[in-house]
Amino acid sequence: MIQSEILKKQRILLFTFTLLTLGTAIAAIALGPASIDPIRIIPALFGNGTFKEEFVLFSVRLPRIAITFLAGAALALSGSILQGITRNDLADPGIIGINAGAGASIAVFFLFVPVDAGAFVYLMPIVGFIGAFITAVLIYLFAYDKKTGLQPIRLVLTGVGFSLALSGVMIVLTSSADRDKVDFIAKWLAGNIWGSDWPFVIALLPWLVLLVPFALYKANRLNVLGLSESVAIGIGVSVERERIILLLTAVALAASAVSVTGGIAFIGLMAPHIAKSLIGPRSQLYLPIAIILGGWLLLLSDTIGRNISSVGIIPAGLVVSLIGAPYFVYLLLRK
Repeated sequence: MIQSEILKKQRILLFTFTLLTLGTAIAAIALGPASIDPIRIIPALFGNGTFKEEFVLFSVRLPRIAITFLAGAALALSGSILQGITRNDLADPGIIGINAGAGASIAVFFLFVPVDAGAFVYLMPIVGFIGAFITAVLIYLFAYDKKTGLQPIRLVLTGVGFSLALSGVMIVLTSSADRDKVDFIAKWLAGNIWGSDWPFVIALLPWLVLLVPFALYKANRLNVLGLSESVAIGIGVSVERERIILLLTAVALAASAVSVTGGIAFIGLMAPHIAKSLIGPRSQLYLPIAIILGGWLLLLSDTIGRNISSVGIIPAGLVVSLIGAPYFVYLLLRK
């Protein structure tokens, strides 16, 4: 049973990060070349703004804010699951190659499969999931040992190798492609938020509506999988079955997110760690915090990237990497 003091602390943290997210969303609307005065946001939101204010709010800012928050939340939850099932604090869908697998399949689909632009939006998460799933299976097989089971460090090293190899495949594929298609793939690799219209929100939202409650429902199983394998088996848990189910959930969350945001790494690494440091390692407590924190981190990174330079937009993926790479090295040295 979870103590009432811990639950109270969790509610306070959830409320705090929700306020931070709302404050960052207001800043995202108010800053930039097409901006709205903060005091005009509420009137425009309820249909009492000028044509320019309502166009900027509903057609430019709100869909981008929704995409960045939802994608960040999905990546954070995916990273939390991967860290739990592998018992590896360095696991992240961007670091261990799952994002690269989704990206390679999306690149092949984009370059070689003729498809209607309207259908392309909704097919992207499915195509990304197929590529990420195949990559995850291969990484799992290479990292698994029959005698000792899944080796955490071996998993990270194998994933990094797959990520580099798949990034090389994407470069080879784009070397002879059309200029416009090359630009798209390059922006995807950099983590540019390219899917910033309402159809992309609609394409991404069903994945989260289904998978986030399912992952929270499986929180107790995630706690058990975080123990040693012999202990988990001893209390009657089908380790491999639960691990595969949760791995599929993590892959689907990561693939759906990166299909509209590009190659974003480190969100799935940082958000779970920060959440655990604030509330503890119990999944029922830290997962909701990690979800909101991941959404806020990506929204903040995108807002900074859009406004920090007068020359152009810095991709959110690069901003996240500037923060996440030192954090990854710190964790690597500590562990």
